[in-house]
Parts: sequence; C-alpha cells; structure tokens
Amino acid sequence: MQMTSHDYAESLRLYRPRVFVDGRLIDSVADEPALRPGINAVGLTYDYALRPEYAAIMTAVQAGSGKTVNRLLHINTSSGDLLNKLEAVRLVCQETGCAQRYLTHDALNAIHQVAARIDDARGSTEHRARFAHYLQQVQDRDLTLGVAMTDAKGDRSKRPHEQGNADTYVHITRRDGKGIHISGTKAIVTGAPYMHEFLVMPCRNMGVQDADFAVCCAVPADAPGVTIVARPAGRPGEKAALFSGKYGQSTGVVIFDQVFVPWERVFYAGEWEHSGQLTYNYATHHRHSCIGARAGFGDLLIGAGALMCEANGFDPGEQPHLRDQMVDLIKMVEGFYACGVAASVYARRDETADSFMPDPVFANIGKLLLATQIYDMHRIAHYVSGGLVVALPGPDEDHNPQTAAALQDVLRANPDVPYDKRIETARFIEDLTASYQGGWYSVISLHGGGSPEAMKREIYRNYPVGSKVQLVERLLQRGLSPDPERAITRNVQPGRCCAQGCTVPGTPIMVDLPGAPAQARESNGSAAAEATAAGRSATRVPTT
Repeated sequence: MQMTSHDYAESLRLYRPRVFVDGRLIDSVADEPALRPGINAVGLTYDYALRPEYAAIMTAVQAGSGKTVNRLLHINTSSGDLLNKLEAVRLVCQETGCAQRYLTHDALNAIHQVAARIDDARGSTEHRARFAHYLQQVQDRDLTLGVAMTDAKGDRSKRPHEQGNADTYVHITRRDGKGIHISGTKAIVTGAPYMHEFLVMPCRNMGVQDADFAVCCAVPADAPGVTIVARPAGRPGEKAALFSGKYGQSTGVVIFDQVFVPWERVFYAGEWEHSGQLTYNYATHHRHSCIGARAGFGDLLIGAGALMCEANGFDPGEQPHLRDQMVDLIKMVEGFYACGVAASVYARRDETADSFMPDPVFANIGKLLLATQIYDMHRIAHYVSGGLVVALPGPDEDHNPQTAAALQDVLRANPDVPYDKRIETARFIEDLTASYQGGWYSVISLHGGGSPEAMKREIYRNYPVGSKVQLVERLLQRGLSPDPERAITRNVQPGRCCAQGCTVPGTPIMVDLPGAPAQARESNGSAAAEATAAGRSATRVPTT
C-alpha cells in the first residue's frame, strides 16, 4: 500500500512516542506546529510517488516480491536503480530542501548487504530471511524509518567498551529466548519525532571487546523505554520564513533505556567483525544520496539567485560579474552531482547480497565537494542578491501604515517587478542562507554522512593509486623499489585504468523496470520537460 502525505501524517497518530521539543512534552506529533514542516517534507516523498509523471524515478519494482514500492524503500539491483534514486532524491529536495526519507533507503540497502555477508560467513540463511521479512513489512506499510547510527560517543579517544559511561553507546544489556534489551544514546537522528521506527546501527568498527555494542535492530518510535529529545523542524510560525515555515527538518537525540527488541527485529547482535562493513556500506549509500539532496538545494539557490538579479534590475547574462558568479554556482552544483552520476554508472555489484552500491571513490568525492563548497554556494547567493537580503525590514513593516508606502516606493528596483515580489525573493534567500535555517543547512552539508576527513580517508583507501604508479613505472621502464608488494602499489583495481572501463559498452545504465506501470513508462519522455517547465526540477528521467 502506497500512502499519500495525508495518510502518512495520519499514520503518525497510531504511535505515541515520548518526545520533548524545546523542553515541552509533545502530546501529538501529528498535531504539533513545531514539527509540521518536517512532516510536510517527508510527506512530499509519498505524494510524488503517486504522480504519474514522476513514477519512473519515484517508484521501483522490488525484485523479490514483484510489487511496486516507493523508490526510497527499494533494494538496488542495477546501476539504473542507483541513478534513478539519485534523481529521485534531487527531485524531492528541490521542493523541500531536505526530504529526509532517503536515509531509510540507505540504511535498508546497507543492512541487506551485511545480513547476506553474515549468512555467507556462517553458511546459513537466518539473517537474510529475517531482514527480508522485515523489509516486506516496511514496503507493504510504506513506512519511514529513522537512522539511529551516530552514538553520543563519550570520550572519543576511547573505544566503546572503555567508556566510563556505557550508555554513551547503544549496547546490549541482556539476551534471552525472546530477544534482546538495549540501552544507550544515539545523538543525531534525522527526523526522529516523526519516524515510524528506528533502525539502530553501530557507528564504527568494533573489536571483540566491543561485541555488546555491535547491534543492529529495528525499534518502533514509541517502544517502551525510548525517549526523543528534539529540536523544531524549520522555522514554523515565523513570518519571514517563506520556505522553512513550510518545509524543515527536526533532529533528535534518542535515548534507549532497557528497550526490548524481539529476535525477529534483530539483524545482528554481537557480530562485531561485521560492524565496520555495515558502517562502510551505509556511509557509501548515504553520501551518494547526499549528493542528490544537496543538488536539489543548489537548484533552489540557482533559481533564487537568478530571480533576485532580475528583481534588482539586472540580466545576469548581460552583466559579466553576475554571470561569472552564477556560472560558478552552477559549476559547483552540477560538478558534485556529476560525481553522483559517475558513482551510479560505475556502481559495484555485491555478489553476496545480489545488489548494487555506488562506487565509493566517486560517491566520496561528490560528498566532499558539496561539504566544502556549501559555504561558497551561500556566498555566491549573497553576492548576486545584494545586501538587501539581510538589511530588509521585517514582514510586519509591509503592513505598517506609517512605513509601508515609503518602503514600497524606495525599495522597488526593476519597474517590471512589483515591490512585494522583490521582497519575497530577498526573504526567500535570507531564509535559505542567512537565517538560523541557512546556517543549519551548512552544518548538515559539512558533517552529514561523516566529516570531510572521513571522506578523504575513503577516497585514498579506495582509489587505485597503485595502478597509476605502475603506469608511470612502465613508462620509466623501471620502478623506485624492487619490492613489488610495497604499500604504495597495493591498491590496484583492474578495469579502472583500462580502455573499456567498468561498464561494458552498449550496456543500458538506466533500465526500464520490469512490471512498471505502463503509464509510468509512457510518461518517461515528458517528465523532465514538465518538471522543468514548472520551475521545480532539472532531473533527467530515463527514456525507453
């Protein structure tokens, strides 16, 4: 069953989570104004999946069941799936800034891979079957899942088992025939108050002494013992918040106090040797998704910057200094997005799980670019918009009989653009870049999915430096060292340096989905044109 945004909001009434926002215990998440922008943002992912013009990228046919499911609940089975997911995330984030639900996709795909890996090591099918059953429930109910991964961590110089307070990491406190009990704290959970369930996962590689901290399971948001301490989503109720008054994101600290989890919801418990792989897989999927999300946000900055230039009386194409800035902004957005496309095209098939994951080098480069360029993106938006963005009087002055007429007279620039339209555009840019909400977008871009240092490590660890060294040594007809196994030449990936590359020529990348609704297939060619005409999307939808 695919829900609408209204269905999703109403479904939250079936849960009674213990949520605190700004020191208040929330009675009903679905009715709380401070959380409404976040519910609106997630709700869009439901409505877009039901729109025929977006069906090709917003839905997928699940290989195991043959059912059409929301793209953000789908296990990737091709490079085309990854490219469609990237496009879908960009599409929904163009409208919302951050639609949040793509984290569900990233976690489900990572757990799917690790469940298969554990079974492969043990020669069993238990973990695959358990996760497959849970996945089917999630898809059938069209749920949104929060990712409870980042622990509070305590003293970061110490490993989990060395902490003075064990609850700085989520850990298993008891096991019995019915399930496990967990306690601890997850410090950063996106959209925590309005999630249906949490996927609890470790945030780091574990050692044998950390076995009790190596736990992966699914917990309903209102399970006994769960407390959510969250911040408001966006800037609800603020007159100047033209964007974040409608769309926003809450984050929460989630505290688990002896929470019982039945075995059918436990995907692993104590398998410390697989924690690093789960963290790595999730990070790769998530950084790939972040590229699409921040490209959608970049589309908002590009459109708003161009509109502000027009409202100020300038055509960027005729003003070199404005044109150069706009091109730099476009270069940044499409540059890191191109890395996401490359990560999809060069996707790697996980033979054990029979699924695909993005190429880690391109995924990490794209995420590193957006993380470090987000501040430049804001700077360019400020440059092309002018100082009016932050010097503008507040919205109440628009209706003040003593000031409104004078302001309308002197703060109008382009005679073809009404005063109120210019002011709305300026406040929109302020909301995105110079408000509390704007600063928040910068921080989540920098640290979301891991710090830049983590991405740099992954890039160097996965990049085939050894292939390049061998290339130069071949041209020099000699090597620097007689040791063929020296560290600098160990990282070699056959195929990455050959003429053919990783994709066989002629292989379709964005494939038609078997069993996809005929209406979706027929609409593929017109979806991008319609979305672009509406000023909301620059995504490229696959044609058949």
